[in-house]
This record gives sequence, structure tokens and C-alpha cells, in this order.
Amino acid sequence: MSVNAETKSWRREQTQPSLPESNSTMLVPRDAGFWRKLFAFSGPGFLVAVGYMDPGNWATDIAGGSRFEYALLSVIMISNLMAIFLQRLALRLGIVTDRDLAQACRDHFSPPVAFILWILCEIAIIACDLAEVIGSAIALNLLFGIPLIYGVLLTAFDVMILLLLQNRGFRWIEAVVVTMIITIGICFGIQIIASQPSIVGIAKGFIPSVQIITNPEMLYIAIGILGATVMPHNLYLHSSIVQTRQYERTSEGKREAIKFATIDSTASLILALFINAAILIVAAAVFYRTGNYQVAEIEEAYQLLTPLLGTAGASTLFAVALLASGQNSTLTGTLAGQIVMEGFLNIRIRPWLRRLITRLIAIVPAIIVTFYYGASGTTRLLILSQVVLSMQLSFAVFPLVMFTSEKAKMGEFVNSKKIKIAGYTIAVIIAALNGWLLFQTFSGWLS
Repeated sequence: MSVNAETKSWRREQTQPSLPESNSTMLVPRDAGFWRKLFAFSGPGFLVAVGYMDPGNWATDIAGGSRFEYALLSVIMISNLMAIFLQRLALRLGIVTDRDLAQACRDHFSPPVAFILWILCEIAIIACDLAEVIGSAIALNLLFGIPLIYGVLLTAFDVMILLLLQNRGFRWIEAVVVTMIITIGICFGIQIIASQPSIVGIAKGFIPSVQIITNPEMLYIAIGILGATVMPHNLYLHSSIVQTRQYERTSEGKREAIKFATIDSTASLILALFINAAILIVAAAVFYRTGNYQVAEIEEAYQLLTPLLGTAGASTLFAVALLASGQNSTLTGTLAGQIVMEGFLNIRIRPWLRRLITRLIAIVPAIIVTFYYGASGTTRLLILSQVVLSMQLSFAVFPLVMFTSEKAKMGEFVNSKKIKIAGYTIAVIIAALNGWLLFQTFSGWLS
């Protein structure tokens, strides 16, 4: 597709690259073999996968496992399949159009519509960061006895950590993230072995049940899992960070970039599926099996793990994994906030100030919530934050499917008819589930 043809397909021309300080900074060897090229493209998928194993997932997975045993494993699996599909659309949009999803929305929609979409996305980021900040604060409290309010304030230093890492190169951010993901995986791998879950129960749990839709309590947690797994800001993030690679902006170069970025994304999200499933499986094997059906608070899970498992250090492993999860998620969440603000508003301010603004948007509500509710209300807020995320998801998914299905924008890389139908089907399912949840919630209040 020619540059002129691409320009005519948008209301506005592109004025700056996405994430300008990191765009096209990572060299991809042209004449290298498959594995060297795959290594060069690997990294963005892990940053995206972080959002699928953040503290919000912990709250919903623990609640689901302790109340309904393995039944909601099917929701985790389906949510991850949706995530793999949608993230592939996001990376295709970024690679083909040289726009992230926020820039695409700004360049396609009228200013009032783009502004509304920006506000909705900021609400989603606040909800996401609320979960991450509280999760990190809880982990610091469990490991070191730091009061929650001070733990929340300490997360402000994530801004400086991200700035330092990015100044040394985007690969440093990816290396830190991968290290913490491995830490989380090892911690839960040990706990699964120690908890000795039912293999038959796990297998049955991956088979969807009608009860998930008909049981309001189960549906509420299921929507929370969906919101915690398929996260709207991750679509904006992924469409941007795939552009950090210095691939050739030709049809062949873009096709190769899409291939390797898809492998990176799919493998990373399969790892996220394992970790999410592991959290629910441990909760089901330890809490549900011992009759502790109402364990939903992370602090309570921490206190019960070692006595119920009979394994010294089980609670410490749990808290270490939680801290790694929270820190990972705050790094990528802050990065997503920068991408969204720049893309929708087309503003250029100093990186440290931009990140400080996006961080404060999340920290201020977290401080207020923690101050008034303390430890007792944090888990309920974590689950609620994931439901809020799910409510915002449709406003990112529909534009993403629409843009990638337009030949004027995507040229030869436009979605096939099957992909287009599948994309809109997923978008409608997400919107329908959210509508059903609202109906169930308001019916419960009115009855």
C-alpha cells in the first residue's frame, strides 16, 4: 500500500511515532537464521503477558478457586484464547500502520469521540493501576511489615525505575520483566507440587459449564477474570512496543515482523495462562478442599497457605510472587499510560514528567482507597477493579477489529472474512457478558 493511499484512509496524518524515544531502536539482524530473529523480536509479548498475571488476577483467581473449586478454569482458558487473538490484531495494527491503537483512534474518529475513548481508557488504566499498586503494597506489608499506605507511596518510585531502565535501552525493561515472570512461575510451580491438586478435577474445570452464566456470583467472578485477563490497555501497549524493533517497513519486512511478533505474543500468553491457572488451582486445592470456601482476601490466603499446606515457606513464596507481579505490572502499566496519553492527545512533554502524571493518576485514588478502607477492603476493590476493566474492554476491542478489517488502512494485511467475523463475535460476547452482569447486579440491588 502506498503512503498516499494510507494517508487518505485516515482523517489526520501521523505527526509523531509511537513511543518516540524507543521507536525502531532495537536492531533486527537481516541475514540471521530463524532463532536469532525470533530472539530479536522476543520481548514485547512478555511485557504484554505481565498484564495477564497482575494482582487483580490473584484476587479473582483466589476467589474463584476457593468458592467454586476448578470450575472457572474454563473461563481462564477462554479468556486467554481471546487475549491471544486480540493481541495478534493489536500487533498487526502497529506493525502495518506504524500507529498504536490510541493514535489510530485519534487519526480516525472525530475529536469528541476520540476524547471520550481516551477518558474511558484512562478509567481502565486507573482501575488496572489501582490493582497493581494495592497488590504491591500488600506484598510489602506481608514480607516486611510496611503499612499499606506507605507501601502505596513507595510504588511512586516505579516511575524512576522505568525511566532509568528505558534510558539504558528498551531491552533492559524486557529483561527485568522476564526475570520477574520466571520468579512468579517458579513460586507457583513449587506450590502446585506441594498442594497436590486433583488432576481429574483440573481436566473437568477446563470444560465450560452453563452454571457460570446462570449463577450470579460465579458470573461476577468470571467477568472479573475476563477483565483481569483481556485487558484494554494491553491492546494499546502491544500495538506500540512492537514498533521498537527496527524491521524493514516493506511488505516482506512487515510480514516477517508479524510472524515473529505473533510467536512471541502467543508463547508469552500461554505462560500467562499457566500462571493464572496455577493461582486458581492452588486456591482450589488448598482452600476449597479444606472447607475454606470464602477465602478471597490476599492477606488471608497468605496466612493460611503454610498451615494448610504444611510446607514451610509457602506463604513467603506466595508474597514474593505477588511482589514480583505487582512491580512488573506497575512498570508496564505506566508505560501504557504514556502511550495512551501521547496517542490520544498528541502531546509531547518530558518523559519523566509524562510518567509522573500517568503514575499519579493511579496512586492518588489508591492512597484514598487504602486510607479509608485499609486491608479489609482491598481485595473487594481488586475484584471490582477487574470488573471495571472488563466494562471498558469493548471500547478498545471494537475499534481494533474495525481498523484491522479496513483494506484502506491495512492493505494486503487486512483481516480475512473469518478473522473479521471472529473478532466481532468476541467483541459482542464481551459486551453481552458485561450487559448480563450489569442486569444481574442491578436486579440484586432492587430485589
